Parts: sequence; C-alpha cells; structure tokens
Amino acid sequence: MTQLPQDLDSAIAQAIDATQAALDAGYTRLQVELLFPELNPMPIAEQFLPLFADLGDRCKALFTDAGAAALAQRDWNDATCILRSMFEPKGQLQPEDEAILLIAPSAVEVAKVEEICEAAGDRPVVMLLPKLEDLATVGLGYAGRQLRERFLNSLEACYSIKPLEGAAIFRCYPSSWQIWQETEPGNYQLLTEMARRPTADDLNQIFMDEAAETPSAPPPKKGFLSGLQGFLKALSQ
Repeated sequence: MTQLPQDLDSAIAQAIDATQAALDAGYTRLQVELLFPELNPMPIAEQFLPLFADLGDRCKALFTDAGAAALAQRDWNDATCILRSMFEPKGQLQPEDEAILLIAPSAVEVAKVEEICEAAGDRPVVMLLPKLEDLATVGLGYAGRQLRERFLNSLEACYSIKPLEGAAIFRCYPSSWQIWQETEPGNYQLLTEMARRPTADDLNQIFMDEAAETPSAPPPKKGFLSGLQGFLKALSQ
C-alpha cells in the first residue's frame, strides 16, 4: 500500500512513478493532481520531462501562455521535447508527435484541452496540475454537465493528493482512492479505500462513521498536511 508522501519531493517522485505505471497499463488521458493552493507548476513540470526523454522532439510540452513557454525554453537546458504554448501555431499537434504534456491547464482552456485530446487520438496526454473543473467557469447547467460527461469524466487521475482539515484524499495508481485521517503529528490512519474518487457525501459519511466508532478520540492536530501547505505556499512565491 502506498503511503502518504512526507514532503514535496516524495510526492513528485510518487506522481512520476504512478504516471509511468498508468501509461504502461495503456491509459492515454491522465491527470496528476497536487491540490494545494498557489503551487508553482514550473519546477514540477521540469521533473516530469524525463518520462518522455526517449521521444525527443516527438513529445510536446504545452503551456497555457507563450510567456511560460518562453521561460521554459530559456531555463530548461536539458529538455529534449518541444516547449510551446498550446495556442501558437508551433504548438499544434503534428502526425509525428507521440505524446503531449499539458502544464497547468485551467477551466478557461478546457475547450482547447478537449480539442488537443481529440486531435491526439490514442496518443497519451498527461495533464499536470490541471484545474479544469472550476464550476464558476465550466458551469452548473446543461453545458457544464455535458462537458463533464463528455470529456472531464474520461480523464484518469493517476496521482492525486488533496489535503482536508486533519485528513487527506489520496490516490497513487495502481492503488485505489484512499481517505487518510491525521491521528497525531506525523501519523496517519487509513480510514477506507474506494474504487472511484470520493464525493462530498462519501466524505461526510466516512468521517461520521469514524467519529461514531471512536467518540473519545482527540481532534487531529496540525501535522504534515498543514505543514506541507505552508511549505508549498512559500515555494510558490
């Protein structure tokens, strides 16, 4: 069973391994989610490039804007893949492209991301730190529901970690989705595993059941998850 990461480096290492395992298993629409606020995707994305190093310029790493692409072209000296904005002509998919890494796409770009995935066909697309399900942009009505059913629900989160108050949602392929609860600083208890991503109703039921079973348990204290949030916030500035 995969354990919760103890720092950002171990989370990235887990995410890379999970992505490789999912690609080896034949998945072609992958998401890597580190759901912390203000996380800078650039240093993380650079560490993912070796996944596709053997493809050379037959892999494209696509950014949401030309400025980020230009920074990567300047700073990522070891990159062998093509670094472009997804909106510029040289960022468009070509027949010789074999894999695509999309870096931090948001709900604003969801139509373009869907277009890229359709153009990719059965070629792998890895979305790193996506924020595609912003309801303020995607919407709660018919159009938003259709988008989720048509596209967003087709994506596989091969790695995901989301801190809650004294708990975390965690998935590291090929493991199931897991709900962890912090019992004391640095110690975590696995409450349950699920085959699908847990919903808010699932979480409410899980924590109510746990509270009913251990009514005298002390409330969780701040530990790794809250500490990592502070670390990531400092890293992103």
